[in-house]
Amino acid sequence: MRAQSSATAPSPIAVTLPRQRRRLGTGLAALGVASFSLTFPATAWGLEGFGPWSLVAVRSVLAALVAGGCLLVLRVPLPERRHLPGLAVVAAGVVLGFPMLTTLALQTSTTAHAAVVVGLLPLTTAVFSALRTGSRPSRRFWTAALAGAAAVVAFTVGQSGGALTLADGYLFAALLVCAAGYTEGGRLARVMPGWQVIGWALVLCLPLSVPAAAVALTYEPVHLTGHGIAGVLWVALGSQFLGLVVWYRGMAAIGIPRASQLQLAQPLLTLVWSALLLGEHFTAAAPVTAVAVLVCIAVTQRS
Repeated sequence: MRAQSSATAPSPIAVTLPRQRRRLGTGLAALGVASFSLTFPATAWGLEGFGPWSLVAVRSVLAALVAGGCLLVLRVPLPERRHLPGLAVVAAGVVLGFPMLTTLALQTSTTAHAAVVVGLLPLTTAVFSALRTGSRPSRRFWTAALAGAAAVVAFTVGQSGGALTLADGYLFAALLVCAAGYTEGGRLARVMPGWQVIGWALVLCLPLSVPAAAVALTYEPVHLTGHGIAGVLWVALGSQFLGLVVWYRGMAAIGIPRASQLQLAQPLLTLVWSALLLGEHFTAAAPVTAVAVLVCIAVTQRS
């Protein structure tokens, strides 16, 4: 009996490897969240030098050139045909849809306001993930999700004088397309490296982003400033490529639900960056709503 129990007991190496994998995945996902928290302040800086369409197109082209160069140098084979629909969803949601919609919103909305609204992204991603995988979350999950959504809607209506604005519409649409892209990206990152997922998605967008950049730069004036250049470089290389590389790899290592827990800190981090980098002043409703959403998301993750 002793020999049998010792033979079936897990070895220290077998226990250590999953633990190290979780730690590495958690660290990578946390780096992704940190880079994403700077996206809105960097976008606001970028809008000081570029028009909204130019900013989105240029950031996509720059990120695609870096990603394509990495794929070419490392001689990564083309993705399998069965992965193309998923990559198209990632491209439409994460590369094009979310940056465009949030950039349009930030023309008239503060970064603090946008951060609170987009704080619903983990909830939206969890819902998309449940629908995509066919799982059936508990009633407590849906109650917490609806409570978080209600808190954000109440915040946006209160901040907008009793009605939703066009910027709010852009932000809510951005939630949907980004959640779809995150869900498909997390699924694909289980069968290919995360950096290849976002890399191929960026490359797929080049036939659209290059002509769009040429047209937008022709019609929208460009005023090169330090903030403008720093902003476009960060959203292109930090948020659009490197941030998504570590984020998808982290999701693949620890799973979409666990990674979403780390994203709870993103709205609050963005509020801090908005105050430090942009000098924005916001009412107590912003951090209070962000914390309320954080609690709701924590409940969904435990459900």
